[in-house]
Amino acid sequence: MSGEDGKRAGHRALVDRVLNGEGRASAELRARAFGDDGLPPPLDSLIGKVVESPAQVTEADLSAAKASGCTEDQVFELVVCAAVGHSDRLYEAGLAALAEATGEGRPDRAS
Repeated sequence: MSGEDGKRAGHRALVDRVLNGEGRASAELRARAFGDDGLPPPLDSLIGKVVESPAQVTEADLSAAKASGCTEDQVFELVVCAAVGHSDRLYEAGLAALAEATGEGRPDRAS
């Protein structure tokens, strides 16, 4: 396996783990946090901040998420899923831009 293939395999393994691995938060909530899509308030606000402006996350955001019924472990998992989801989108966009710039296809993606 080439170094580039190993990086892509590692990336896919990370994404699979945060979405499908054991966790305290449900797989559905983790997927929603990963995609920054369809979370109920106040989780939507917290996850939106994690994705768009992580330095703006406050203790109040975390407290509101816990007050909505999530445990601290669940909030942590959802924040990690949101961060990994955002990095996944950036990674894929970067690979697509690189493929376009070099005229190469994307061997790691099925058409």
